[in-house]
Amino acid sequence: MDDTHSTQTTADRVVDTLEALGVEYVFGYPGGRLIEVFETIGHRDTDVTVVRPRDEREASVMAEAYGRMTGSPAVLAGQGPWIGSLGAIGQMEARLGSSPMVVLTEASERGDYSTLAPYQQSRGDYGGLSLPKILDGVTKEWWFPRTPPETVRTVQLAFKHATAGRNGPCAVIFDGSAITDDLPEDVTPGLWDDETQVRNWESRPTDRDVEAAADALANADRPVILAGNGVHASAGGNETDEPDAYDRLEAVADAYDAVVATSYLGKSTIPETHERAAGVIGSFGHEGANRVVSEADVLVVVGCRMNPMDTNWQAESFIRPDEQTIIHADVDSRNAGWVYPADVGLIGDAGETLAALLEASEGRDAENDWALERAAEAREDFHVPACEAESTPIKPQRVCKAIEAVVDEDTVVTADSGNNRFWLLNYLQTETTGSYYGSGGVGAMGWAAPAAVTGALLGKDAICVAGDGGFAMTMTALETAVDCDVAPTFVVLNDTSLGMVRQMDDAIPGAHFHDTDFVGVAEALGGDGVRVSDPANLEDAIADAKAASVPTVVDVRIDPDEEMADQLSSSFYDEVGGLHE
Repeated sequence: MDDTHSTQTTADRVVDTLEALGVEYVFGYPGGRLIEVFETIGHRDTDVTVVRPRDEREASVMAEAYGRMTGSPAVLAGQGPWIGSLGAIGQMEARLGSSPMVVLTEASERGDYSTLAPYQQSRGDYGGLSLPKILDGVTKEWWFPRTPPETVRTVQLAFKHATAGRNGPCAVIFDGSAITDDLPEDVTPGLWDDETQVRNWESRPTDRDVEAAADALANADRPVILAGNGVHASAGGNETDEPDAYDRLEAVADAYDAVVATSYLGKSTIPETHERAAGVIGSFGHEGANRVVSEADVLVVVGCRMNPMDTNWQAESFIRPDEQTIIHADVDSRNAGWVYPADVGLIGDAGETLAALLEASEGRDAENDWALERAAEAREDFHVPACEAESTPIKPQRVCKAIEAVVDEDTVVTADSGNNRFWLLNYLQTETTGSYYGSGGVGAMGWAAPAAVTGALLGKDAICVAGDGGFAMTMTALETAVDCDVAPTFVVLNDTSLGMVRQMDDAIPGAHFHDTDFVGVAEALGGDGVRVSDPANLEDAIADAKAASVPTVVDVRIDPDEEMADQLSSSFYDEVGGLHE
């Protein structure tokens, strides 16, 4: 039990919890009853750092990206109505993308005034907004404590459940006196100390299921592993000398002589230069990677939910449960066998599951004459003639290779939604694990810029890649970078339009933008920028931006007529008629 008996405010005790659990960052805006928490942090000599972006949307994305990159939750904090609106973007991404996050907010409760023509009141009763209903729709778990002891306990539980099983966002809604009053000296039931209350254990599949999977893999002629975001989630932030999920993925592929393809959220779970790597599957993924999966006689899916884009919208010739042995490994039992019937379900953490498969490989002689040759053929899709094009406007494929040329083991690339993401999936060939992350849980535009600032805060050379539409949504993230004294690079693939929408039909209203001076915007916000129209200047511009001491925009004028879908649509996706994205 927590044996602290001295009187303290509830806000003090909440900040004690943040410190005890090693929270590095609180992303958010001081407001409402959360002022109590922000004020307490401000008056302490603490390792908890508050980052105040320009709005709650950016704060929520930064918190989500922190959870995804490290495997540990950051805190999103702010006043209820804005955490439930602007701040919902990052929470939705965290929920669907399995990123740990703790949300501390409040109901803007005003005591006896709350039922008198409420202003901002969000507790869900007469005349007010219902923040509980909003957060119920976007979080993994939420609590609405009404007393100081409940507040402390539910904050602890939020940290516990954010990383228990499938990671996700967990929220605590403070209610008036539950955060402003003092914590009683004697509490019944008592409060456990923070580390004890939040303790979790990694799950591992049963020996029987592991043996069945190992037998199938060892006897396969064409074994393929499909690695998804669950591998990132398991490996996130490992700073020990112990093997992590990335290491185990490679070791399992070697042990069973398998090819490794990834989902688009699983990109960089294996170096894409590895001899067993085949690239990225999906509607706009690599044709070679898609074909490798379709040719497999045994397919092991690790930490991938198999969403419609992953499965080429259920193209009948892509994955065929009646002809292939399917082994589905996932930390969430609901996902195994959800989209396709699975022959074996491996329920557990991706890293633990891979460790179990590696142990089970001992004494089994798995070998085929297919995997290495087939993977090498598939990797050829990372390069096409347009990657070296000298034409203007600049080909987006050429931009991807220019970024690839400056990426090293200390670099992380964050990719936005839209055409830019699919160009990167296909032509940015990663050499390091955990070096690429993309918007893809809910897939909101504007994700990449705040996420890159988070990457920079974590000590990485961060490169945001976004279209002009997505970058404009959150370009004030550059100012946040200036405030935090970090210098990410922002590469804008600029075709003065919503490229994916415009390429569907140029007549769609709202698909075109006026030509924005992103260089001028960058300078006004305290950074720097350069516009690049000549491909001969591209590599140097990105390298200079990466080396700069201030955040820098590289505004690349890309060819608006380079049709993404025409270039990248897989044959399996075409089989189902190229459904509207």
